[in-house]
Formats: sequence, C-alpha cells, structure tokens
Amino acid sequence: MAEAGHTARSTEGTVVFTDIVGFTEFTALRGDDEAVALLSKQERLVRSVLPAKARIVKELGDGLLLWFEDACEAVSTTLRLQQLYEEETADSDMPLWVRAGVHSGRQTYRGDDLIGHDVNVASRVADVAGPAEVLISDATLKAIGDKLPDVEFDELGPVVMKGLPEPMRLYRAISFS
Repeated sequence: MAEAGHTARSTEGTVVFTDIVGFTEFTALRGDDEAVALLSKQERLVRSVLPAKARIVKELGDGLLLWFEDACEAVSTTLRLQQLYEEETADSDMPLWVRAGVHSGRQTYRGDDLIGHDVNVASRVADVAGPAEVLISDATLKAIGDKLPDVEFDELGPVVMKGLPEPMRLYRAISFS
C-alpha cells in the first residue's frame, strides 16, 4: 500500500529480463573468478549496444533487468546481444547462452528500480525461453507492429506461466540480419 500522500510514479516502456543458461554449473566447473569474468563480459557487451534512452535497471545474479523506451529498440538490441554473445564465445568450450524475455507495458518506479505486473510478466516470459532464445509477449508484438521487417516472430501459442491467471501468447523473435 502506498504511503498517505505518496503517488506512485510510472512509465510506459519495454522490459527485458535476461538469464545466463547454465551459470550455476559454469561456476561449479570454472570457479568464481571465471564466473565474475563472464558477468563482466556480459555487462560490457550490453553497455556496448544499449541505446541512449535505455538502461540497465539492475543486475540479478547472472541476469539483468533492462528497460527500453521503445519496443523495437528492445527487441533489436536483445537480438544483437544474442549475436554478440555467440561471436564472443565461438571459440570457447563454454558458450554464453542467454535466455531473454521481453514485455511491453507500464512499470512503476520504486527508487531507481522498476516493479509491477508488467515487470513480473517479462520475468515469466524469460523463464520460458530456451538457451540463446528471445521470446516476446503479444503486447510487445503489437507495440512493434510492422516496424522490424528483418525480424520474424514465430508464435508459440498461448503459454501458461507461473503466477499469471491467463495463458499468454508468446513469440520467438528471429533476426535475419
């Protein structure tokens, strides 16, 4: 419940949750120093492609919560990151596989953090994604419209996700560039 006289400040945008697949096993096999190096590599790559109005909201262990003003930028940046992760680890015996979930809607500020239903949905979408996969919600697809002609969206159908009362249509984003 909000404190008396306190109005929650909210914004419209697109949230991306990422999660490194197999990070616990990577850390067990390679140790903490290499795990920290991998997280540093992830952060460096994200910062190298993040648009000016986008931001890293917070780090969540081996995952990130990113915010974008524009759904097209969110999807194209996330797909570019997948390409960079693959390029960076092409010669490695441990690929950097990152799952990502993208959802557009309204987020509420809590300090510098973002909370709310639409943030939770983005997290659940990421939970469904497989290694190196970018999944988007129906709300994000609607926000994109036909503005990303070099990206195909394969419908997965209605997906039941933990904590959400209704199944949600999800789509796999695939870049052709």
